[in-house]
Amino acid sequence: MDQSLQNTHAKLVARDIHRLVPSTIEANSFSLGGNVCVSRVETVGTIVSREMTHKFLKFDVDDGTGCVTCVIWLNQLSSSYFSRCDSSTILLLASAARKQAAEVRIGAVARVRGRVGSYRGAMQITATVVVVERDPNAEILHWLECVRLSRSCYRIQS
Repeated sequence: MDQSLQNTHAKLVARDIHRLVPSTIEANSFSLGGNVCVSRVETVGTIVSREMTHKFLKFDVDDGTGCVTCVIWLNQLSSSYFSRCDSSTILLLASAARKQAAEVRIGAVARVRGRVGSYRGAMQITATVVVVERDPNAEILHWLECVRLSRSCYRIQS
């Protein structure tokens, strides 16, 4: 591997997210075109499905190259994973997650950032930030940035 993008969000389209393969070099990361390791991604697209339970919100983002499933966890108050955090941090995380989940609507264009992973054989994003885009050009500008980065930084073969 030439480089690691472990501490940054790689801007990718859904097609490239689905092309990620588990890295043999770095734990909890994925290989992008055999050139870089990725653990966090950013994508922009239209929300085409939404399923909410008391534990999570699952939604699909379609950017024209494919759909990627995204998950926002809503169980910070009852999860043992967060038990080592202080109560004010847990309340802040729970509040932020609920606020972001309320913004997720079918038909909205959203920018999603989070940790990429594989669940039941399919790639998905565990979202940490979801922002509904107001700029009508956000999706095409994201595509252009992804093309530029794939050629100059990621060296992905089309």
